[in-house]
Formats: sequence, structure tokens, C-alpha cells
Amino acid sequence: MSKEGFWDNPDSAKLVVSQLKALKAVIEPVEEIQLEAKDLQELFDLAAAESDQQELRQLEDDLDALVRKCEQIELTGLLSRPEDMKNCFLSIHAGAGGTESCDWTSMLLRMYTRYFDANKYDYKELDITPGEEAGIRSITLSVSGPFAFGKLSCETGVHRLVRISPFDANKRRHTSFAAVDCVPEFEDDIDIEINEDDIRTDFYRASGAGGQHVNKTSSAVRITHEPTGIVVQCQNERSQHKNRSQAMKMLKAKLYMLEQQKRDDQLAQLYGNKGEIAWGNQIRSYVLQPYQMVKDHRTDFQVGNVEAVLDGEIDGFIESYLRHRAKTSRKKK
Repeated sequence: MSKEGFWDNPDSAKLVVSQLKALKAVIEPVEEIQLEAKDLQELFDLAAAESDQQELRQLEDDLDALVRKCEQIELTGLLSRPEDMKNCFLSIHAGAGGTESCDWTSMLLRMYTRYFDANKYDYKELDITPGEEAGIRSITLSVSGPFAFGKLSCETGVHRLVRISPFDANKRRHTSFAAVDCVPEFEDDIDIEINEDDIRTDFYRASGAGGQHVNKTSSAVRITHEPTGIVVQCQNERSQHKNRSQAMKMLKAKLYMLEQQKRDDQLAQLYGNKGEIAWGNQIRSYVLQPYQMVKDHRTDFQVGNVEAVLDGEIDGFIESYLRHRAKTSRKKK
């Protein structure tokens, strides 16, 4: 980064800066813990020599905090797949439930954006399809930050909501479903070749909020990979060329993960084959009525504070699944 001309190529520079952030996220916490452990040892020796009981009790609390930090580093060690450090594309799609599911999709979007803000992740909307009456039919975001894919890949699957419907005049309980999908963002380090004869590209006008925000030209891009049926689309840029470039990135990432499925049965049913977005396929349930509970059906981890979870506090679910995935991987080996 200190070389002359480093910033002449913004795209290349951005990639290096992203790599630097990811490496710092691994190294700096370890260095900080080493310093804290050394300081605690010195303070303990002094407190023990002087029989300072108050200081010793304070040191116990400090030690507990240090252990929790060590546990966080252990979790980072579970993000060991080559693609875990990469940025990602996160998509949310409404499932069975009509307007209810579209509203549930917008609730999940809020939950994830709160999580991004709390973890200082950058995110950008690439494509959105509003619901017919309310909420969102589908949305795709570009998310960047240390271990973005590694952590958010834990959210892949069907999410189920049970609540008293705000759209039902009779105040009946409804069940809604939405599917979350996550694929890593690759730059030029992905070995995927796409035959131009295998793709169909459609151009259309982007949807917008109205007025000056409505796209006046057909700059939005939808690409269909006919051999696999994978469809990607992007509409956030005014330039048709930029939208196509971003859509091709997403297509390459999805094709890469599809190839990974064939070689790794742990990724089976995560991409393209998640099953119907309805009963029997959910990875997590968010119950607001008749009781309040969020439960992950893969790990049995559960939280009673539903409001906190919907406000973006999903670290517990991500951590429990990372441990579950690592344990499952060791058994298969």
C-alpha cells in the first residue's frame, strides 16, 4: 500500500484494503489478548503479594472478560474455509404466505442491516422487488467486512415467523416463510468459465421510489444461466455495463458454490436446492405468539428475547452453528 501509484487503480486498491482488514481482524485480537494476559499476571502478582482482596476480586472479573475474548478468537478459527474471509451477496426471498411473507422479508432485511451496522459491515442494495401490497418480494445486497461470507453463510436457509397478523382484521395467528441465501464475492481469483452461449441477458427498467429516482432507461440487467437455471439480476447502477458486470460476479459466485456442492456434501441443499420455502424446511423459527422464542432447529440454540434478535442480535445463532458445523465436519473426517 505504501508503493507509489497504489491508488491509481481504485478497484485493485479496494481489494488489497479489504484483505488487510480481514487479516487485521485475525491478528489484532490475538495481540491484544497477549498484552492483557501479561498485564493481568503482573497485577495478580502485586495483589497476591499485598493480600489485596478487593483487587483480587476485580481481577477475577477481568479474567472472565479475557476468557470471553478468547472464545471469540476460537470462533474466528472456525471460519477456516478459503471463502470465509470474503465479502458476499446476501439475498432474501419471500415464500409461502403472500403479503405476510413479503412483510416478513422486510423484517429480516431490517434485522440483518441492524447486524451489519453493529459489526461495521458495509452493504449496498443491488436488486429489489417490492411486494404487491406491502413489504418486499425479494432483495439482494452486497455485503463487505471481515468474514462477511463465513458468518452470513450460517444464515442460509428458510426462516419461519409465527405471529398475530397485522394484515388480518380478525387478529388470527399466521405463519410466514422467507429464504435467505448467501454466496461469496470473488474478484479475479475464481476459476469459473462461462460460455456466452449458455446465458440469456435481459434488460429492463429498474423499479424506484418515483420522481427523479425512477430509472428512465433499461439499465437493469437479468442474466439466466440456462444449463443450471440460475438467475441473477442487478439494478442499483445507472450504467447497464456496471449492472451487467455485478450480475456476472453473482453468477460466477453461484456457479462456484454449485460446483462446491458436488465435491462437498456439507454444502448440499444450501444453494439452489434449499427446498420449498414453506413447512418442513425451516432452519429457524421466530415465534411471537402464543409465546416468544427464536429457535435454530439445526443446533437447538434458542433465545427468549425475540425483539433483541429482530434488532440484529444474531451472534449467538451464528456462533452456535459454527461450532455445530465444525463438530459435524470432524465426525465426517
